[in-house]
Amino acid sequence: MNSEALKDLLKDIRDGRIGIDEAMSLLKHLPYVDLGYAKLDTHREIRVGYPEVIFCPGKTTQQIKTIIRAMLERDSNILATRADESLFEEIRKICSDAVYHPIAKAITVRKRAMETTDSYIAVVTAGTSDLPVAEEAAVTAELFGNRVERVVDVGVAGVHRLFDKLDVIRGARVIVVVAGMEGALPSLVGGLVDKPVIAVPTSVGYGASFQGVAALLSMLNSCAGGVCVVNIDNGFGAGYMAGMINKLR
Repeated sequence: MNSEALKDLLKDIRDGRIGIDEAMSLLKHLPYVDLGYAKLDTHREIRVGYPEVIFCPGKTTQQIKTIIRAMLERDSNILATRADESLFEEIRKICSDAVYHPIAKAITVRKRAMETTDSYIAVVTAGTSDLPVAEEAAVTAELFGNRVERVVDVGVAGVHRLFDKLDVIRGARVIVVVAGMEGALPSLVGGLVDKPVIAVPTSVGYGASFQGVAALLSMLNSCAGGVCVVNIDNGFGAGYMAGMINKLR
């Protein structure tokens, strides 16, 4: 049950269209649903504005299908991250509305329109190899009602490419910058804009990049103000945070 449905239920109770017993039956799954191997947090959207998100690795196909069925019963928008195409084919058997995003490796189901804003999020990548993480951020933000402008392959090795896109980047309300290797791009962008920058280190790079640790440390040591950092390859976390910032009143 989402927040709008809860408001409608309370109105029906006040107006006498629903009795107490029926209302209690509808509300019994409000905090969470115990699926045995998972406790689906059905209360999360009421608390924080967004439904629970499914992280697929480590879960069986049957577990994921059961979780999605439970979310569909509550008319929730669904985001499943780090999913492969074989899993998507299984999900499509129970939900024809499911969409697969192959670069982001994400499955989405949009059951309800989310509140949108006129402002947008810029998702900027240093290189083409950073696109999977960047797309995870973009798909996350879009599902939760944000407009996203993508700026790809503008890393510091060819900085003139970045300057050509500064108008788009500066026009955003919040900027997600995704980079591997030495992770220098967020610091550069942070010194050129007056908006918050969410830096996402990726595991892209040669041996001394240590699977993204080098980029992570570079971003944490940024001398540009207004740069914050999420975990290595955490496109979801960046897209989620960017969406929250974009919708601040």
